[in-house]
Amino acid sequence: MEEDILESLPLRDELLLIWAQISNYATEMLQPGWKLWQVLIVLGLMAFAWVLRRIAADRMTEWMRAQTGRPKWQLRALVILRNRLGLIFFAALAWAVYLTMQETTWPSRSYLVGLAATMGTAWMVVSFVARFVRNPFLRKLVTWGLWGYVTVFYLGIWDETRATLDALAVDFGAFRLSVLGILTACVVIGILFAGARFVSTTTAARIQKNEDISPSMRVLVIKLMQAILYAGAFFLGLKAVGFDLTGLAVLSGAIGVGLGFGLQKVVSNLVSGVIILLDKSIKPGDVISLGETFGWINSLTARYVSITTRDGKEYLIPNEDLITGQVVNWSHSNSFVRLDIHFGTAYGDDPHLVRRVAVEAASSVDRVLSIKSPVCHIVGFGDSSVDYILRFWISDPTGGLTNIRGNVFLALWDSFKEHGISIPFPQREVRHLNDPSQAGHGED
Repeated sequence: MEEDILESLPLRDELLLIWAQISNYATEMLQPGWKLWQVLIVLGLMAFAWVLRRIAADRMTEWMRAQTGRPKWQLRALVILRNRLGLIFFAALAWAVYLTMQETTWPSRSYLVGLAATMGTAWMVVSFVARFVRNPFLRKLVTWGLWGYVTVFYLGIWDETRATLDALAVDFGAFRLSVLGILTACVVIGILFAGARFVSTTTAARIQKNEDISPSMRVLVIKLMQAILYAGAFFLGLKAVGFDLTGLAVLSGAIGVGLGFGLQKVVSNLVSGVIILLDKSIKPGDVISLGETFGWINSLTARYVSITTRDGKEYLIPNEDLITGQVVNWSHSNSFVRLDIHFGTAYGDDPHLVRRVAVEAASSVDRVLSIKSPVCHIVGFGDSSVDYILRFWISDPTGGLTNIRGNVFLALWDSFKEHGISIPFPQREVRHLNDPSQAGHGED
């Protein structure tokens, strides 16, 4: 009956009614007596909890700085606990005072303290539960939305507040959008997103450990599962608060057509990402070269591929470039990679000895495979040297290519010094034909 009366009141009358209730409640609280004493006790508990929080937070921070060996998830949990020490202390002190007053005085004289303890506990629980919402914006909406609900619920003005928020609405034909609907939708969607994230994270961890599925298929399954879970959470949240999804589907279809023309590159990258995952041309851990970029793949996302080079730079390559461009995958079918080194020796050195020494030098270097023995061939007779090519194989391109070439060159240098093999360099004789001293000598 009361709800029907509230719904029939205009918005202005509803606001005035709520303000009148709050004013009467505040005036009653400030009258001399046990209610005023309870208000002062609650305010004193808040101040005492704030002081305890300052002292405990500083000491806890110093203690956490010394816990360098702890896992990151434990340190994050300690930070979350430290940031909520004020609510924890207030709830604990309020309950202690309330239970003490229940035993030493009339129950009615501790009602407000018990109400403050209940609300403080509810606020504390909400602040911890809201941490499951990963998105910062949604987390704030969920936190403040639940805090507001808890406050008005325990103060006994929930019906009036709900009616007022529902009256603040805009009508679009048969579709009605109210402030209450928006706030409820945000809170419900945030909670559902948190649940979807928990299920997604747990399932993704199990999929990543399944060795029967290829790395690219793991990424594809995880991405599809995340898209389904988050989309389902969004639409279920809208449906749960009474939004008509039929009109939303028509509107989203019209918007999708417009975005399809304006976001062709984005759509192309999304489709290219799915193709890459399906054809397994590249996968996390592969070593690839794309133009001047050489590195190994960290992750595959819906829009780009993350590649880390040997110098620590991380490149985000659009998926479309990997489909349309020429990509060298050093570890597509296997991880064996052949490297070539060119060098030259003097004409006076025995080429048979040079080839044998070069092969032995390359074989002595770590990372050079012995199952695929190095080979050395003469490739030409240069102006000042006999030119050779040394070929060898490695199986770990992620360890780098420049460093292994440098190690082989250094081994060649040491072996050539040991066997008396010289590495020639071009020599030129320059004669100055217009030398004045020579010209004067000719005239004499």
